[in-house]
Amino acid sequence: MAKYFGKIGFAEFIETAPGVNVEQIVESNYYGDVLRNSRRWQPQETLNDRLNISNTISIVADPYAFKNFHSIRYVEYMGAKWKVNYVEVQFPRLILNIGGVYNEQTIGSP
Repeated sequence: MAKYFGKIGFAEFIETAPGVNVEQIVESNYYGDVLRNSRRWQPQETLNDRLNISNTISIVADPYAFKNFHSIRYVEYMGAKWKVNYVEVQFPRLILNIGGVYNEQTIGSP
């Protein structure tokens, strides 16, 4: 079983004006294990196929992660940010299933 250390991105909503909330990503470092490490090419109607990974990562969670597990957006793994598709709570760990590449949106972009 491979070991994991990396950043996990949590979404927090910040009120910028009365009634206007903007999603802000907060990153934290976590240790854990890579339980499953696999990849697949997903055919598309465009020129290039899309790379998806179907990895499962188990992290040792702190109180912040347990309280905000519902707002986990991505896991940084192998130099890229990957979307978290599913989170399972197994105290003292969180089991994260990750899939396609996470597409960040910055303020002012469509």
